[in-house]
Formats: sequence, structure tokens, C-alpha cells
Amino acid sequence: MKIKLTSKVRGGYTKVFEAFDKNLFLYLLPAGAKLIQFGGSKKGDRVEILFVFPLKSTWLSEIVEDGKGQDYFYFIDIGKKLPFGLKSWHHRHVVRKEDEDHSIIEDHMEFSTGNALIDIVFYPGLYLAFLPRVWQYKRYFNKIKSK
Repeated sequence: MKIKLTSKVRGGYTKVFEAFDKNLFLYLLPAGAKLIQFGGSKKGDRVEILFVFPLKSTWLSEIVEDGKGQDYFYFIDIGKKLPFGLKSWHHRHVVRKEDEDHSIIEDHMEFSTGNALIDIVFYPGLYLAFLPRVWQYKRYFNKIKSK
């Protein structure tokens, strides 16, 4: 099942993409989660999170691809160890040029529980878990731009 979220933020796309670092990741981390490892946003890097709510679980993702095109940068992470119920996770992060002073951040997520009906049950929870990123990105990059 697929989820796509889009955020328009202040800042040139190169600077916005360069800001996909540990500080941004910590800013986006939901309550009840602890960052265990942040390797970065380049191929081969890993990110590990420990969730304590609603169930104690680990989420380990590996960056399997990163690159750039004309007016955009991207990286892709896949789930190596996922919380209970999830069997697969694929997340493409894209930062596109909107204009000289603005960028578009896209989160393209695809997940599976291994059962299409259970995917439908999981969808609202995952959508709501990632939805705050839309305004979190805006606040974060407005704050950086004003410094």
C-alpha cells in the first residue's frame, strides 16, 4: 500500500537536502521513540529507532540508493527490521526545486503486512504517524531560514 505526503518549504533545494541530517531526524522523531543510530542519508547508511509505545519494537532502515537529477535530490530507505505486523517498507525521500527560495519535500512510502486486508487496517495509523511531517518540515525550514 502507498502513502505520499508533500510539503512546500522555504529554502533552495540543495540546502534543504543537505539539512537531512541527525538534527532534522531528531526533530521529526515521534514521542515515545528513541534514536539508537543515525548513519546518514547516503547509500549504505543505517537508521535505527526504538519505539516504546504502543509496543516496544525496533525499526532498522538502510539507505539503499541516493542520487540527484535535474532540480532534485533523493534517497531511498528500506526496512531491514520492522515493528510487529510490517513485512516490508520502502521510503523514497525527494527534495525538488520549486523556485529559487522554495523546495518541495516528497515522502513516497510503500508498505506491506503481507495481507492486503491488514494493509488497509494499518494504512490510517501509518498515514497519521507520518502526516505531522508536512507541517514539521515547514516549521523546521522556516526556523533554519530565519537564522
